Amino acid sequence: MLIETVVIKIVNKSNNPLPKYESAQAAGMDLRTSIDEPVTLQPLERKLFPTGLFLELPAGYEAQVRPRSGLAMKHGITVLNTPGTIDADYRGEVGVILVNLSGEAFTIEPGERIAQMVIARHEQPEVVEVTELSQTERGAGGFGHSGRN
Repeated sequence: MLIETVVIKIVNKSNNPLPKYESAQAAGMDLRTSIDEPVTLQPLERKLFPTGLFLELPAGYEAQVRPRSGLAMKHGITVLNTPGTIDADYRGEVGVILVNLSGEAFTIEPGERIAQMVIARHEQPEVVEVTELSQTERGAGGFGHSGRN
């Protein structure tokens, strides 16, 4: 099976290296801050962090910005609108909205890895209005409908 290589064009206006995969089968590339001095996030505070990166994604692809598990688990730092979506037609700087969900201040350093970026294929299906939907066994059962265990 021939696998198509997807090319992502990146303009890098930061002092950091280009995003890269840190292991052979990693799904995400780390994004780093493009800040000149440390920035402290107080508990429950959110801030937009620039990356200095500008992307050109092929049509039919998006970039998803997701939290880094270590920052989330160890320090309560996460991406606020996770996953954040970068559309293929967006040409502005990639920014990451971080929030501090812990009870302690946390300082973000220049060049620190703050999020990961996953490139994903997507579809734009045709949307059709109907008056009713087909029936299923689950039906309208939503949040918690199947119990805890």
